[in-house]
Amino acid sequence: MTQPKLKSSIAILGCGDVGSTLAYTLIMQPICSEVIMVDLKKELLEAQVRDLSDSTYGGRSGVKVRAGTHKDAGQADIVVITAGAKQKHGESRLSLLSRNLHILESIFSSMAPISPHTILLLVANPVDILTYFARKLSGLPESQVLGTGTSLDSARLRGILAEKAEVAPSSIDAYVLGEHGDSQFIVWSSATIGTTPLHLALPGKLTPEFKASISAHTRGAAGAIIAAKGCTSYGIGNIAASICKYILFDSRSVRPISFYQPELGCCLSMPAVVGRKGIIKSMPVLLDETERAELEKCASGLRGVIEGAEKELSADEQLRKALEVDEGV
Repeated sequence: MTQPKLKSSIAILGCGDVGSTLAYTLIMQPICSEVIMVDLKKELLEAQVRDLSDSTYGGRSGVKVRAGTHKDAGQADIVVITAGAKQKHGESRLSLLSRNLHILESIFSSMAPISPHTILLLVANPVDILTYFARKLSGLPESQVLGTGTSLDSARLRGILAEKAEVAPSSIDAYVLGEHGDSQFIVWSSATIGTTPLHLALPGKLTPEFKASISAHTRGAAGAIIAAKGCTSYGIGNIAASICKYILFDSRSVRPISFYQPELGCCLSMPAVVGRKGIIKSMPVLLDETERAELEKCASGLRGVIEGAEKELSADEQLRKALEVDEGV
């Protein structure tokens, strides 16, 4: 007889600013029974586990925090990947991506075999590209591999629109879709406050200048924070924790999540129902002509990066094989 599963576990790969903030949020809410921290930097890993464990002793949370291996992580209910290389001065985006893809390959190799029930959540950037390759490397079903995508961008959008309309952010229903990056776009045509279309809720304000200002705010918020303090962690940590909650609680919440779009040939953010099995289903969104063009442009750019990354990975593999042959001579 199969024993019932008595606890829920979330493994976090990467103990840096984002990984530790996510862990703290999971503990304080609390969202799961156990948080497993994994990092190759053993001293950092031990210190983070001890510090996070200290936060549980006051009685507010019964969540257990422990250090684990990649093998342990592969059996968790959710694996969150925050680990990734940071961009070097003068380094191209493609070169950075190549290094992060090698990290991703190493992670999945170390985790194998991954539980067929595990949900994989990508947080590391470029999140859409890494989500695309994680599908292939993990061997998990498409629905179980997702990225945070434009969830934080959409939250920032709700925040700034709430200020303009003088309402609570939870009353704003508006999305940033596409890439978590420069080619993202706001779906102005379907944005509402409650059931009221945005153009009626903000009469006379939706000028091209207003839209451009809001778009610049949502797109550039992370850069401004990073320039001032070196990283972003609280916003993305909370967003990732929320997604974990939607999954474990099977909440069936609709959120803009990065997942594979077969008709576009890449992973990018579109509205989806999120639950215990990951992406339960995609939700159709009505785009106007301009928004549809922006989506196609975004997808085209991502496909170009994917093709470039695949060529670089292929070249690296050919070089590795050549070196093996040379060493064998």
